[in-house]
Amino acid sequence: MNLQRSTLSAGMHQIDAQLAVTPAQRQTGLMFRKEMPQGEGMLFIFEEPVQQCFWMKNTLLPLTAAFVADDGTIVNLADMKPQTTDSHCSKKPVRYVLEMNVGWFAKKGIKAGSRLRGQVFQASK
Repeated sequence: MNLQRSTLSAGMHQIDAQLAVTPAQRQTGLMFRKEMPQGEGMLFIFEEPVQQCFWMKNTLLPLTAAFVADDGTIVNLADMKPQTTDSHCSKKPVRYVLEMNVGWFAKKGIKAGSRLRGQVFQASK
């Protein structure tokens, strides 16, 4: 899939985020991909904030999901194992979920309460 991209920042760290905006893009997500460069991720954008739950049934990469509030604040993070059907859910309603390679957030010291910045978060206001 050739998805639209947006640059996000987490402190001094840049993220090249593919945007999954339509229901079909969100449903496919990162399934079946064998690799994803460091510093790249996928931002799932939903119409309105609700509790979001993700699983990894056909996803081959270990990922960390950041559940993100409208203002870019990370609500919670969840490490997800490839090819599992375990549900990983936001602790409160969110509109955004950013998936990155597992360990990326931890290596950068980014955790719940950290703030992501980018044009996409301004558009939701």
